[in-house]
Amino acid sequence: MTWSLLYLISEWVIRLVMLVYVPQRRSAAASRTWLLLIFLLPWPGLVLYAIFGRIYVSKRRIALQLRASQHIRAVQAQMGERAFAQSKLPPDSAAISRLASHLGDFEPFGGNHVELLTDYDAAIDAIVTDIHSARHHVHLLHYIFSDDETGQKVCNALIEAAKRGVQCRVLMDAVGSREALKRLAPKLREHGVEVNAALPVSFFHRNPARFDLRNHRKIVVIDGQTGYTGSQNIVNPGFVKGFPNEELNVRVTGLVVAQLQAIFLADHYFEAGGRLEHPELFPEPIVAGESICQTVPSGPGYQRENGQELFITLLYSARKRIVITTPYFVPDEPFLQAVQNAAFRGVEVDLVLSAHANQTLTQWAQRSYYDELLSSGIRIHLYEPRFLHAKHISIDDHIVVVGSMNIDIRSFALNAEVNMIIYDPVVAGKLRAVQQNYFAHSRRLSPLEWSNRSLAVRTLQSMARLADSLL
Repeated sequence: MTWSLLYLISEWVIRLVMLVYVPQRRSAAASRTWLLLIFLLPWPGLVLYAIFGRIYVSKRRIALQLRASQHIRAVQAQMGERAFAQSKLPPDSAAISRLASHLGDFEPFGGNHVELLTDYDAAIDAIVTDIHSARHHVHLLHYIFSDDETGQKVCNALIEAAKRGVQCRVLMDAVGSREALKRLAPKLREHGVEVNAALPVSFFHRNPARFDLRNHRKIVVIDGQTGYTGSQNIVNPGFVKGFPNEELNVRVTGLVVAQLQAIFLADHYFEAGGRLEHPELFPEPIVAGESICQTVPSGPGYQRENGQELFITLLYSARKRIVITTPYFVPDEPFLQAVQNAAFRGVEVDLVLSAHANQTLTQWAQRSYYDELLSSGIRIHLYEPRFLHAKHISIDDHIVVVGSMNIDIRSFALNAEVNMIIYDPVVAGKLRAVQQNYFAHSRRLSPLEWSNRSLAVRTLQSMARLADSLL
């Protein structure tokens, strides 16, 4: 028997075995993507599947997540805010809040003040100002913390705070912030700032992670009383060449800051070990405003795809209007069906996307969905001034979701993400003004214009879509 024949037989063995193995506990779309790759390139496909194909999370991390969930529920039971918040929610919002509580453990908390931050530099300056005013602790968790002017500005503020005796703790994603972990982390540690890598990738680490399972969250907590979350990383707006990023963050004060704190402390526990239980971490809650807020974390450590289920339920709950803003739109089938269903029911659906790409393959795949969206009556707005990296959804002008999650399978299933639901028509009205600005500076895509693209372009987009589970 020749080597070529042996190789041919091995390829068919791989195809047949993986035909049985791959579909187990996977979505049909993900199975099709992997099987297509394996059938075309059996050995390379097998190697790639061994590395990326299964969302493996260690038993230790799952156990820690369950323990963190139990602790969160116990603490909330003692806070006595559950009835206060839920009593003010209208029936349609109360149903959403119950689902969110089931998925992410956090109840809706009232008494919050929410500020929308749309100016990139002003948002960084606000964080730096709050760090300068910190008295007890500063906690930062970011996917990208860069060693550039923006990163140095935040780094210097942390060092000054540490010199005043403020306990500063920083979590940086091991892949997204790998340069800062090499260059900035030693400087921060030298001045007393605790720095840990989130989801480190190493064969020698006690809790290693696959490099495609990332902590994509953006959280800042100051003294347990002021919090930030949203889409913005600690990096210059033009860190990707071309059009600079445009973001949207929220600055919150009030009861919901405790939820951002709990997420940070859980991630800190996963990476650093040892629970932090100083009473100053959860100070006496102060009513700061009238917004009801609820945080929904998600990630592979949970048993369900929290963000995906939340978004789909929100889409089905809409009665008048949906506005989705996202830099990456490569949805799974349930999300696509839900947003089309909303349009078919007569709900006004606006999708705001960036006209400019920083990930070419992802944009090709994204554009393959435009035909279906436009034919459903969904309006697509292509934002032109900058690369729009903001991530938020508004439902019927009374529910707003702001966070770190993209509309793609990676964010749904692979990344650790955080979203904040804001049940407040006043905040929704302010976001509506932001969205109107997006519309005014966007090019509305018409079905006729889109149908005139060339066959070559259509083919490239369709081929890129086949890799939706890998993007």
